[in-house]
Amino acid sequence: MTSRIEHISQQRREKLDRLRASGINPYPHRYHRTHTAQQAVDLLKQKEAGLSQAEELEAAVAGRITARRLMGKAAFIDIRDGSGKIQLLFQDIKQLDARRSELFDSLDLGDIIGVSGTLLRTRTGEPTIKVRDFTLLAKSLQPLPEKWHGLSDTEKRYRQRYLDLIANTEVRDIFQIRSRVISAIREFLNQRGFLEVETPALQPSAGGALARPFVTHHHALDQDFYLRIALELHLKRLIIGGFDKVYELGRAFRNEGISTRHNPEFTMLESYEAYADYNDIMNMLEEMVAGVCQQVLCKEEVEFEGNTISFKPPWRRINLREAVKEYSGIDFVQYPEVDLLRSRMEEMKIEVDPEKNWARLVDELISTFVEPHLLQPTFLIDYPVSMSPLAKTKPDNDRVVERFEAFAGGMELANAFTELNDPIEQRRRFVQQQKERRKEGEAETVDEDFLLALEYGMPPTGGLGVGIDRLVMLLTNQQSIREVILFPQLKEKP
Repeated sequence: MTSRIEHISQQRREKLDRLRASGINPYPHRYHRTHTAQQAVDLLKQKEAGLSQAEELEAAVAGRITARRLMGKAAFIDIRDGSGKIQLLFQDIKQLDARRSELFDSLDLGDIIGVSGTLLRTRTGEPTIKVRDFTLLAKSLQPLPEKWHGLSDTEKRYRQRYLDLIANTEVRDIFQIRSRVISAIREFLNQRGFLEVETPALQPSAGGALARPFVTHHHALDQDFYLRIALELHLKRLIIGGFDKVYELGRAFRNEGISTRHNPEFTMLESYEAYADYNDIMNMLEEMVAGVCQQVLCKEEVEFEGNTISFKPPWRRINLREAVKEYSGIDFVQYPEVDLLRSRMEEMKIEVDPEKNWARLVDELISTFVEPHLLQPTFLIDYPVSMSPLAKTKPDNDRVVERFEAFAGGMELANAFTELNDPIEQRRRFVQQQKERRKEGEAETVDEDFLLALEYGMPPTGGLGVGIDRLVMLLTNQQSIREVILFPQLKEKP
């Protein structure tokens, strides 16, 4: 039995065939428009304000049909382009010649048309183009969702993002904000003397973070490569090579779980500054986020999940050990062995993965007990060395490294170190990390070329990683990371 949508689609194909048979090209190569919809509206406002002396204002616009209303001899059509919506007035459709009448009758919601005519405002106050000429630019063969102005099927929205963008103007607003956020970050870093660079996404070693990588095979080289899990090690090679400040905005890939805060493919900002430490990076991060928020949203605070979050510096700074002790009741320093810490957590009825090592158990304490309390921007500082193999220890405590994680809205936003630049110590930690990963059944490689580079000398360096997707979540009040990624990963339909 033919479904309703199949029936509509078939009708539209028949219209398409009739148009072609009558010599009308339903997919022309181009259309010269003089204004976007918003520019046409603004032009009308200028005339009404006395800023234009023209008796009549002419405009040629183009967009997708989103509404159609017949009122006697007249017809009103709404079209929408990337800038907004404008109404069209076909004053007397009965007077159209045969060719234009056939074209008009073939128009459906979703079609893209170009029109030219005179700008006016109707009695109801609606900015309108009184159509003199029109043409079809693209025939839509599939009907728009029934409620095109509010497509609500979440999975359909993600799988067919183009429909989501057509149907929900607020979704387009989110991605316009995302673009402006990225531009503002670039502007901030460029003004501070950072150089934007690009590093390989395919890497012979998976390093720079603790995460399971994606593996692919390069046939010409007959070699396995990893999709990068972080941007770090190549950027630090550039610091070694003599660049003092570098950054990259790029994709990273982690072959791990999917949740409202995790997507296997995500966007990271990583920056590295020679002769700086994690205190300098803390100051830079809070200044950058507050500045980006002000530039993009014209304010330094946002609403997120019913809470008002202020990014105005300075942000709160809390010692990690004290925070975990306060919110979980566990002083992890008193449980230096993995078995001891696991037993203590089990006593508290915390489900514990027996394969997790000590560092991952502490990380679980942070995510379970501490993160939910960090609604306002907060730096958790000074982490155990076993949790941070790429960070430099504190001068007065070789069991703690100079590392911070930044949180806001109850989720991690950024991670930063005073970078370890001792090649001997770095090799020792990499080897230890490799042993731990193998115990957990995961492969871990040591990046020998990075260790060799480090032996040539890297200056004291402050490094930063920021999750762009989560930052955009905060700035747009979205509770799922899929709402701020145009094409999130989804399980294939059966």
